[in-house]
Amino acid sequence: MTGPQQRPDAEPAGGPEPAGGARRSGLRNPDKAVRGLGAGTMSLEALVLLLAIQPIRVVGGDLSGAAIGAIVGLAVACVVLAGMMRRPWAWHAGTVIQGLLLLSGLLHWSLFALGVMFALVWAYALHVRRVILG
Repeated sequence: MTGPQQRPDAEPAGGPEPAGGARRSGLRNPDKAVRGLGAGTMSLEALVLLLAIQPIRVVGGDLSGAAIGAIVGLAVACVVLAGMMRRPWAWHAGTVIQGLLLLSGLLHWSLFALGVMFALVWAYALHVRRVILG
């Protein structure tokens, strides 16, 4: 015998098969991968929002105190939500944050543009979540 023997009652290397007989994805831990996607998306959104304050002020014209407060508040909410992606309601809260960012476009047009971009990114993350987790 040249190779390692495998017992007939041993599990396959990838772990136990789900009840349907076929795995949904090739990931070892799909739940953790999807949580990482959501947390990464929220973290990136918080970073972009905070870094966008100065360019918006310089290029976009007058940025009111309410708009800056909305940006900082949304960035803090994104960071908090990134840490809570284990909770099932966190994905719904992320969708609400995207809506709030779009709504903050009433304070400054560039916030609406950021809202459209991140709403599309979030929609893609939700699509990937649905494909991986079923």
